Amino acid sequence: EGPRLKRGKAGRLVLRGADTPGFRAGNPFFFIHRLERLWLFYVPVLANRWERALLKYRRSDNYQKKIEPVWTWQDVITLAPGDRFADDVKKGLDELVPEEPMWAEYALPYTRLLKKAAEDPVKRQIGWMTRTHPLTLPSGRILLPLYSDGFNTCLIAISDDDGSTWRPSRPIVGLAPEQPSLVRKKEGTLIAYLRDAGDAPYRVLISSSTDEGQSWTLARDTELPNPGSSVEAVVLEDGRWIMALNDTEDGRHQMAVIMSDDEGRTWPWKRYVGKSPQRDRSYSYPSIIQSKDGTIHLTYSYKENRKASIKHARFDPDWIKEK
Repeated sequence: EGPRLKRGKAGRLVLRGADTPGFRAGNPFFFIHRLERLWLFYVPVLANRWERALLKYRRSDNYQKKIEPVWTWQDVITLAPGDRFADDVKKGLDELVPEEPMWAEYALPYTRLLKKAAEDPVKRQIGWMTRTHPLTLPSGRILLPLYSDGFNTCLIAISDDDGSTWRPSRPIVGLAPEQPSLVRKKEGTLIAYLRDAGDAPYRVLISSSTDEGQSWTLARDTELPNPGSSVEAVVLEDGRWIMALNDTEDGRHQMAVIMSDDEGRTWPWKRYVGKSPQRDRSYSYPSIIQSKDGTIHLTYSYKENRKASIKHARFDPDWIKEK
């Protein structure tokens, strides 16, 4: 379920998006693409194991007049990474592990298991999950960021026919990258910012693509701290970039929004939407959109005194630059 806010009103209406009876579901989000079609992506979790998640969607062309969208189609997105997936995973890990002695010291058996699992065509076809928003390129190509808790690896589902069919990119290999958030530079290079689920130093990871998302560089550390929690970045209408993240190496007790005016080379501006020096509150899983009037809308998970909720913040982009 999710809230729906009527324009100009402060209340909310609750709509039911999707349900797979008998299975818990997770990681849902809405996406309106260039044909003004509403998509809902989500993952039912088979056998209560995230690595067995099933990637599903619903879509609607009639969602403006009623509270509940009229869903006109739903399906499972099936991806079949081929043998090249196994080759990419093996090559990437072979290159990265020697650079990280601590990882290599305790995780060599783990990397061997990953390489072996990547050879299994069944394992590499299931467990791909959503978390962050898709990106539509000027060509019309849709890029749906995905990650796997089984492989601790990411890939992108690609559609060149407005979502009728999907195929997998080559993987984003790293030392446990997860939940990629995609942005596009003016000259066309794509950047993926990723959650760091690996070993210290805990940093936001970065990968890039110069072929519209078909292949990606190895995920490596940036200078931005990350305690193993999700991030989201977006490009604003005026070309500036913003990112929401937990800017610590340990804990989710503060949520920052940072801004760059040089396409991610530097991030000189920062404001906090939540901060708990006593660490008795938690902020996580940010999601960002910019509405047509320029306002930034940020939602995130919030926990306090064993109670959990979802918070919504809205602000003008220049608020981030205010002292």
